[in-house]
Amino acid sequence: MSPGKKMLEYQADAIENVLLQHKMAGRVRGGTVTPRFVQFKLAPQLGTRVSKVASLAEEIALALGVREARVYRSGSEINVEVPRDEAEPVRLMALAEQIASPPAATALLGLDQNGTPLLLRLPSPDVAHVLIAGTTGSGKTALARTMLTSLALFN
Repeated sequence: MSPGKKMLEYQADAIENVLLQHKMAGRVRGGTVTPRFVQFKLAPQLGTRVSKVASLAEEIALALGVREARVYRSGSEINVEVPRDEAEPVRLMALAEQIASPPAATALLGLDQNGTPLLLRLPSPDVAHVLIAGTTGSGKTALARTMLTSLALFN
């Protein structure tokens, strides 16, 4: 078993232990590792209130040794998001290799919250205009360069 997998299992056990300390049963049923965070899928015992689990976010963060943990509901599961110690950059060329042949006039923007490549198909009827907005240093220029580079790369 790899050290990364052991760490994920340790974190899942720690989340379950925090719940047990507060007399709430629940199991971590997998999750997703993205460049910036790890998302655990928590299946609570029937009748467990989401707000009660969400109130344990600080204790979960403390048990995992991280600065914060975000707890929210998604469908019938509760997600626990934990930031990674060192966020990995998303490299355009490595991401472009994952996509066999994107549709014409499609820009590769990066990854969505689940780690799936995020595409913007410009001729789509849902895309009338593209507006890039944000505060200073938020990555507007990097996004515009990524869009232009991916359009040039694929078209």
